[in-house]
Amino acid sequence: MTEVVCELCPRECRIPEGGAGDCRVRVNIDGKLRATTYGRPSAIHVDPMEKKPLYHFRPGSPVFSIATAGCNLHCLNCQNWQLSQRGGEEMEQIYHLDPPELISMAMAQGCESIAYTYSDPVVFYEYVHDSSELAHQSGLRNVFITAAYINQKPLHRLCRLLDASNTDLKAFDDRFYRETNGASLQPVLNALVTLREEGVWLEVTNLLIPTLNDDLAMIRRMAKWIRRELGEQTPLHFSRFQPQYRMRNLPATPTETLDRARREAMDAGLHYVYVGNVFGHEGNSTYCPTDGTLLIQRVGYHITEYNLTEDGRCPHCKQSIAGVWQ
Repeated sequence: MTEVVCELCPRECRIPEGGAGDCRVRVNIDGKLRATTYGRPSAIHVDPMEKKPLYHFRPGSPVFSIATAGCNLHCLNCQNWQLSQRGGEEMEQIYHLDPPELISMAMAQGCESIAYTYSDPVVFYEYVHDSSELAHQSGLRNVFITAAYINQKPLHRLCRLLDASNTDLKAFDDRFYRETNGASLQPVLNALVTLREEGVWLEVTNLLIPTLNDDLAMIRRMAKWIRRELGEQTPLHFSRFQPQYRMRNLPATPTETLDRARREAMDAGLHYVYVGNVFGHEGNSTYCPTDGTLLIQRVGYHITEYNLTEDGRCPHCKQSIAGVWQ
């Protein structure tokens, strides 16, 4: 019996013959590691880029979004648990879509980009890699929506194919990661720095869960770390928690908590701080950090006003706004 060590993520699962890793979808078949969900997504949608959320990367453009079953985290509040906490063989719906077919379908839908999203694309790494190569050859961009629980070597290899990432920073606390997500903090911080160093456009999302990770002192430390390690122009999204999956005992995040977190992050020096999952909130929109001009007004996932110049500047003070624009 040949045991295989999966070196993709920090778990580094030791997988016996016929067994699967912690993610349920990476298995040992005849002594070789295989991803059973390769070319077999269970979710396919066309989304607005704002849903990822990516606010400074091709705003308003349609993005072809796919996911397979499986995840290497076990978040108690997962909104996609029916997808992430199951193996491929447990899914009722499976599409057969090899990378060339994926690219053709995305282009037929009029999409400019492909997003690997919903569960966590780390666990369907090979499918992401091969599809991303073909996407670039066809003029499409690649978007990675991830918790970034991944080892450095495979991440470096993937970064050359990625154009943008929204990375979920669950909390700035290792205990929270261990108790709520079944993971650890430092590998995620390492991945965020690597994405920045490799030139991938980077935005960060922090889901605020009442009583667990909404402490203002923690938020202040996180914002200062982001400014120091990722840069003051890195967009940060504070997202509203809704009770679901195994965390139905907590209330939805109060809007006031999100407002305080946003102010805290802006006071720490971050230029672009957003509020998500609160329809019509002013924190949905983009403002010039120099003179406060409304640059992009959003209502939900929809852009209702777009005032950036063609070269991505504020129309009034001519400040260059960080991002990848139309």
